Amino acid sequence: MSEQALEAKIAYIQKMFSHIDTILRRHGGISDALADEAEARAAIMLSLMQIGETIHKIDSALLEKFDLSDDAKGAYSVRNFIAHDYEGVDLDLIAEIMEDNLPELVQKVERLKASLIEEGLTVNT
Repeated sequence: MSEQALEAKIAYIQKMFSHIDTILRRHGGISDALADEAEARAAIMLSLMQIGETIHKIDSALLEKFDLSDDAKGAYSVRNFIAHDYEGVDLDLIAEIMEDNLPELVQKVERLKASLIEEGLTVNT
């Protein structure tokens, strides 16, 4: 994977994190956001799917190096869960994932990006 491709993937994942954060702030939290069937729930689900799909495309050795392997597998499983059973998605489980797992994933991706910047492998900050 080229450095630019990796940089684009990290930037896209971070953009999805930002979208989720914006939605949660606008709706006052996870529960209210997931209760909004018209917009927020769909936007959150799509963002989670995109995170899972994109992180799955990052080189496994790099994921391992930054302790992201299990997170990547989990994110991709969430992506599959949402994509293949949208109407049957357990919103309580999604809320739990967002509360318990997403913040740690955000931090790990930040550390990955910071390390790549430090190593001179990315140009955008």
